[in-house]
Amino acid sequence: MVCAIVGLGLMGGSFGLATRNYFTKIIGVDHNKSHCKDALKLGLVDEIVELKDLEKADVIILAIPIRGIISVLNKLSKLSLKKDVTIIDFGSTKESIIKECPKNIRKNLVASHPMTGTEYSGPNAAIADLYKNKIMVVCDIEDSGEKQVETAFDIFKFLEMKVKIMNSKEHDRHAAFISHMPHIVSFSIANSVLNQEDREHIVTLAAGGFKDMSRLAKSNPEMWGDIFRENKKNLLDSIEAFKKELKKAKDMIENEKWEELKRWMAKGNELHKIM
Repeated sequence: MVCAIVGLGLMGGSFGLATRNYFTKIIGVDHNKSHCKDALKLGLVDEIVELKDLEKADVIILAIPIRGIISVLNKLSKLSLKKDVTIIDFGSTKESIIKECPKNIRKNLVASHPMTGTEYSGPNAAIADLYKNKIMVVCDIEDSGEKQVETAFDIFKFLEMKVKIMNSKEHDRHAAFISHMPHIVSFSIANSVLNQEDREHIVTLAAGGFKDMSRLAKSNPEMWGDIFRENKKNLLDSIEAFKKELKKAKDMIENEKWEELKRWMAKGNELHKIM
């Protein structure tokens, strides 16, 4: 079985490493020539090809930004793909991808979102166990073909992932609160500190707490800008919810409501009891 990976960064590269023993051949596509060279050198793929060469693939993985996924789906719809080809996208939002997928290949698409990743990017960031024991959210499965779903689920099982089926609209709302808003907060923390503190003090005083909170600010701005744009409404809702909690904390500190502040923090402690 031949697998084609479009996008040879962290997600696509890690998928290539993890499925070496699943597919007979893995081919790769990436517009970044440096990524192509590194992917071959690191053994993430067996061969670099052009998009038109995906007609021979049995499985196509789209591990690129959201608008790129939509663009590639439109191009794939015009190729002579194998009738039963399985296309799996790894987009961080699902509703726009599903809505804009050409009708003639909709049944081939299994719209998925692996709940994993790191703050690093590029082929050199690829790790073989990135997907192991992680959640794979699959959306609007009723519109995907039976064979495609079967193939995708078999791959996810090989990767030792846990599958969660969800409506695309529901997915995008939850993702805004649990994934997208924390990234905005991290970028905000990083910028507020950079605007107020000189670099020497940051290096001297930054400890574990600051490093943990600002870690996500190392994420790729190109990719995350794309995600924020696609999930704008849900992201704005999540930012408003965060602003309310921050204002609540500010008011309690300002008015020296220390016991109330402790109860508020204790409630926040509960989050990690369910994670």
